Amino acid sequence: MAGSITAGSIELTPSSVKATLSSNYLSDSDITLLNQYMPDLDEKEFARYGNRTVSGFLEKMSAELPSNSDLIRWSEEGRLHTKYTAVSTTGAVSSGEQTFDIGSGNHNFRLNETVLLSSATEGKAEKAIVVDIAPGADTTRFTVAYYSATSPGFTNPTTDIIAFVYGSEFKKGTGGMQGSLEAETEVFEVKPVIIKDRFEIAGSDMAQVTWIAVDTDMGEKYLWYLKSQSDTRKRYDDKLEMMMIEHVSTDSGSGAAAELGAQSGTTGLFQAIEDRGNVWSGGTPSTLADFDDILEQLDGQGAIAENTLFVNRAFALAIDDMLAAQNSYGVGGTSYGLFDNDESMALNLGFTGFRRGSYDFYKSDWKYLNDATTRGGLVGGKVNGVLVPAGTMNVYDEVMGKKVSRPFLHVRYRASETENRKYKSWITGGAGGANNSDDDAMYVNFLSERALCTLGANNFFIFE
Repeated sequence: MAGSITAGSIELTPSSVKATLSSNYLSDSDITLLNQYMPDLDEKEFARYGNRTVSGFLEKMSAELPSNSDLIRWSEEGRLHTKYTAVSTTGAVSSGEQTFDIGSGNHNFRLNETVLLSSATEGKAEKAIVVDIAPGADTTRFTVAYYSATSPGFTNPTTDIIAFVYGSEFKKGTGGMQGSLEAETEVFEVKPVIIKDRFEIAGSDMAQVTWIAVDTDMGEKYLWYLKSQSDTRKRYDDKLEMMMIEHVSTDSGSGAAAELGAQSGTTGLFQAIEDRGNVWSGGTPSTLADFDDILEQLDGQGAIAENTLFVNRAFALAIDDMLAAQNSYGVGGTSYGLFDNDESMALNLGFTGFRRGSYDFYKSDWKYLNDATTRGGLVGGKVNGVLVPAGTMNVYDEVMGKKVSRPFLHVRYRASETENRKYKSWITGGAGGANNSDDDAMYVNFLSERALCTLGANNFFIFE
């Protein structure tokens, strides 16, 4: 019989507010000055939400590198071979020859190149040689001569033909290949954004002690403002990472462009994968067949052997259930793992990774996707996880002017010989050691200017 759970409330109201409220202070009744019986006071705060920060993803998966420009640009190699899909016939076979149209753009086929043509509709493949590359001065078309004399070619019209070059053949005593192919490259760019925060406290409040013990870098203190200052820094650290993951580029004519300018915004991880990577829609992969589809897609990309899955709770459990189902659980059944299970062992149904085909997948819970105050519990626009390839990628750095090796994910921050904007923090005011203004307060300022570079986004997956 299925049980039921009465859920405790999840407090989502921020504990830090801009206003001074009575709830921030103790009343006489709170400290029982009018009561002859003194209650036990536990001076230590209980961490009922555990580790409240959601950062850590980029710390695991990325490096940080300096940049001294408003624009970060790099080039990624194109594919070595070209394959055209949705190619259509323009006429029936005539004298063993047939003409095709790639639809749009200019094809790069050359005379005497041998091509393989395949049609799923007709269930056949043909080998042929290119004999004309632009009949009628139409550079979307090419004509081939078939090697087969028995019912060669495809029925006209057929529109789902796939074509690619696999070699070339020339008659004796003829000239060389006509034309050449230039290396293909793609240029990508991101712009750093400025991220700020601030903590402020009146000088009088800095001298106010509390009965709550606060852990600080200087040890245990009874100054509440140190707790708020520490929380501000942790919150800012989280925002630095969330900006690199969530932020988007600014569309021309948008409200943000009007407020911040056309140079505002930056491409975060999620947008980079959605624009240039692979998107799994409609839930989470939960079967081996689902992951086989992912493998097939990765085969067509960079085929990076090692990948890490950063997932929410539902995705993590789906993977655990999928892997656990591979065991028969019975006597004499296959036991997965290093040791055989027996009745005296605790049953471990959590898996940290698996291998399928030639790919290794490592699973890691991503707190940011589970936390109730961030993406946890979202319905619209929900992200269940991302697949991130391991290792580095060779790219051409447009600023440095040379080929360099970079992690697939890395953060670029603004820096020069005189200014480092990776993580700036400074104190202003007239209290707490600061003496650069007549304000009876202390202000702790935070600033960073950074962007996330997602290299080889075609090797990433986002699960939505």
